[in-house]
Amino acid sequence: MMPSPEPPGAPVAGHARRVLIAGASGLVGRELLRAALDDQAVAVVHALGRRTLPLRHPKLVQHEVDFAALPSLPPVDEAFIALGTTIKAAGGQAAFRMVDFDAVIGVARAAKAAGATRLGMVSAMGADAASRVFYSRVKGEAEAALAALGFDTLVIARPSLLVGDRPALGQPARAGEVAGLKVARWLGPLIPANYRPITAAAVARSLLRAVQQTHGRRLLLSGEMQP
Repeated sequence: MMPSPEPPGAPVAGHARRVLIAGASGLVGRELLRAALDDQAVAVVHALGRRTLPLRHPKLVQHEVDFAALPSLPPVDEAFIALGTTIKAAGGQAAFRMVDFDAVIGVARAAKAAGATRLGMVSAMGADAASRVFYSRVKGEAEAALAALGFDTLVIARPSLLVGDRPALGQPARAGEVAGLKVARWLGPLIPANYRPITAAAVARSLLRAVQQTHGRRLLLSGEMQP
């Protein structure tokens, strides 16, 4: 009896992976992009963004897109979504939801249509669709909507306060992160692992690894991603 064929996008021995990254201009997205480009098992990286990054690489294909009207995407095996903003930066709750829910789900649907069977998404600690906090509720609703799309592999990372150089990316420093890091320096190991600040590079490495190792759904809490 002949073995059944692998589904489109499934890992195959010797198959060079085709990766999609949305949000490569952000802290975690930049690290995801860097790691994917360095991975010899990755053949091509398609980066979706509102503007082109000042980066050239033989494996990198950049797509300048409107996340509210995504075009058809080239064939991919796996996708990583690192889109996110703040209510203040977005200019209000409606604009925030357009990025952290609408754009996230739009990219996931487009990636699935392009053949992706594995998806990794950067969410946030405290995400909960039933939360009274708008930010946390939207993050939780996005997680639930992704779970309903039927990816073979879905890994959701919930980092704590992110450590990284936002000004170097042309982003303003976030007051909450700055204050949280100051407190963390004083309290250090007294802070539970899930609440300690974490580097964007650690989040990216953990998410990339988990997407390759997981079949089904997995939630990555911040403590699990600490180096």
